[in-house]
Amino acid sequence: MILIGIYERVTTSLWYENEISRSLQIKYPIIQAGMAGGVTTPELVAAVSNAKALGTLGAGYMDAEQMRKSIQKIKHLTDHPFGVNVFVPETPHIIEEKVNQANEWLRPFREQLNIDEKPTIDELNHSLFEKQIDIIVEEQVPVCSFTFGVPPKEIIHKLKEANIKVIGTATTVEEAIINETYGMDIVVAQGSEAGGHRGTFMGPAENAMIGTMALVPQMVDHVNIPVIAAGGIMDGRGVLSTTLLGAQGVQMGTAFVTSLESGAKSQHKDAIINSTFDQTIITSAFSGKPARGIQNDFIKQMQQHENELPAYPLQNTLTKGIRKEAAKQNRAEWMSLWCGQNPQPRQQQSARDIIVDIVSQSDQIINDLK
Repeated sequence: MILIGIYERVTTSLWYENEISRSLQIKYPIIQAGMAGGVTTPELVAAVSNAKALGTLGAGYMDAEQMRKSIQKIKHLTDHPFGVNVFVPETPHIIEEKVNQANEWLRPFREQLNIDEKPTIDELNHSLFEKQIDIIVEEQVPVCSFTFGVPPKEIIHKLKEANIKVIGTATTVEEAIINETYGMDIVVAQGSEAGGHRGTFMGPAENAMIGTMALVPQMVDHVNIPVIAAGGIMDGRGVLSTTLLGAQGVQMGTAFVTSLESGAKSQHKDAIINSTFDQTIITSAFSGKPARGIQNDFIKQMQQHENELPAYPLQNTLTKGIRKEAAKQNRAEWMSLWCGQNPQPRQQQSARDIIVDIVSQSDQIINDLK
């Protein structure tokens, strides 16, 4: 009966008019994922928002000044709502022996890239995260989303007091319930097909590899806040299929990595455009945290050491110079090429055209069903 009710709502009304689109003040409940590391340029975020969806700045690796400048540029490029995604900080204990061993395993890559210096690992603290939250409030960013956990209730309350909508990420029903309990307005159901880092924060990541189509209805049945589907969604078929399962929106990352406005390295874009459906793999080799990307030589060589690497973000710091220099020297085989499990071949398009295509496909499918 629930499925019949959802089907009737989708086919007898505008599929995009729902609680999420109203709450976020957007026309289409399509969210461009907040991919950190330079992919989500202000131009990309603004283009998505100007297309009446929700662009998101991936600010996870940005310092406070970079973040403020990017937000201000987005506000200059669009007067539509947009979001900023930040990482809930993780502060693992630094084990010097593990760091030294990882550096030894990474030494051959540095030598071939002519990298002379090894990065230093400093004690981690939460000050950057707190500054990011302050800037989001000061700049009156309409939406703030979180990955890698749930922030303290005081921070969520602070954002909501400033009329900022808060969105959490979950890879299991248990994590979704925690997001709701802490006061999140919306939760993203990140299926195992999703590209980039897993958002798992309760229990081992290998126990949270639930596919999007199984995860969405589980979450919808157990939480009262709206659910956004993420993972393997690339077109109108994906949007409507998750809608039938109870999701009220989608979050898409890989679809926008290859867009004209994306800040992804050319090697990364080419790898996605030319990849096949069986080339992605979950790896911790680059960052110490499980993430889905296109398999390459770095992953293969480091795979045997994955269980012994320093935790995130320590390993991420150790490989940063390798990834950066590999891009400069056009060595895609040593770059992190994050990609979801459904990298449909497509020519590079503007973000606006991607949204237009998805909306058109969704409308056409519904018309065909009537």
